[in-house]
Amino acid sequence: MTPLAGEAARGTLPEGQVQAMFDRIAGVYDLMNRVMTAGLDARWRARAADLARAGAGDRVLDVATGTGDLAIELRDRGAEVTGLDFSEEMLERAREKAPDVRFEQGNALELPYADGAFDAVTVGFGARNFADLDRGLRELVRVTRPGGRVVVLEITTPQRPPLSLFFRLWFDRLVPALGRLAGDPDAYSYLPSSVRRFPDPYGLGERLARVGLTDVRWLITAGGIIALHAGTR
Repeated sequence: MTPLAGEAARGTLPEGQVQAMFDRIAGVYDLMNRVMTAGLDARWRARAADLARAGAGDRVLDVATGTGDLAIELRDRGAEVTGLDFSEEMLERAREKAPDVRFEQGNALELPYADGAFDAVTVGFGARNFADLDRGLRELVRVTRPGGRVVVLEITTPQRPPLSLFFRLWFDRLVPALGRLAGDPDAYSYLPSSVRRFPDPYGLGERLARVGLTDVRWLITAGGIIALHAGTR
């Protein structure tokens, strides 16, 4: 959830507006996730943690950590986890949930860590908000040690009916309506647009390979709505 100031990708908002948006919705973020995913988001984060192959003693960075759910999943597997996000309000919720996890404010396009500092790096539902996707992906790879894992969990757009029809109804109509009920229609109108402009699974896989990952693979779940990509530095 961390674009670089002054560099907004097509279809995104400027960094200040995106940061303010996530600060505003921090209080309802977890509840909205559960409602929008029928509670399945926890299962998808667990699968992302599986793909990271992180265990006891491994150093893991969770980028765009939000309220920390993926970081907590990784911590529960024994990893030493750092969660990074640009929204201080989101981080406050994360710290309340997991005081034993290090949560830091920072920019995903300029990660404040040394090359090869982590055994695995994850990003869950945040890569689509990178103002410069390739730059953000390069940063994920840079701070991963040789042989370490990079995992990207994202919403993707199903291409075949009937799920593609349901997806459009859900994301273009019902999600903004839920946003109005939550008091922030702009934030939950931004969500569908950010998903639509994000690369499809094949395109994201190509980008991950271009920035230096090997053995890039992905799986599609939830009927084609969720994509999990993983590769090795």
